[in-house]
Amino acid sequence: MKKLILIVVALLSITTFAQTSTKRTTEFNLEKKVAIQGYDPVAYFKQKKAVKGKKELSSSFEGVIYYFSSQANKDAFTKSPSSYEPQYGGWCAYAMGANNEKVEVDPETFKIIEGKLYLFYNAYFNNTLKSWNKDETNLKKKADANWAKIIK
Repeated sequence: MKKLILIVVALLSITTFAQTSTKRTTEFNLEKKVAIQGYDPVAYFKQKKAVKGKKELSSSFEGVIYYFSSQANKDAFTKSPSSYEPQYGGWCAYAMGANNEKVEVDPETFKIIEGKLYLFYNAYFNNTLKSWNKDETNLKKKADANWAKIIK
């Protein structure tokens, strides 16, 4: 009986992981399953800047691949991946809040808010981080609600 319960729990876990993994790879801002255009998610927090990661130092979390600039950053991510992942699947935070849109980002335009990484579009004289800063509280609430609907 215990074996049967363990098998059922294992199958449910695998099915849930597969659904989560598929949803993430479908909804996240990825290039060949790689997040943040290959930038190191931990570097934003530790080095306070955008640093390109290395393919040789990669790690996967629920179907999404991340590159790291150092083994120490990879190890930190492996211990707590959700602490370092970008918000809104790596899409532009401003666009998610203002228009409920998935818009590409410039990985070098970012902001850490309450220990979370937010990325922004910045091209053609349009730096959405500046617009975000003008109404951050309201835009963040809207972006949180919009993203919750997308990942359901």
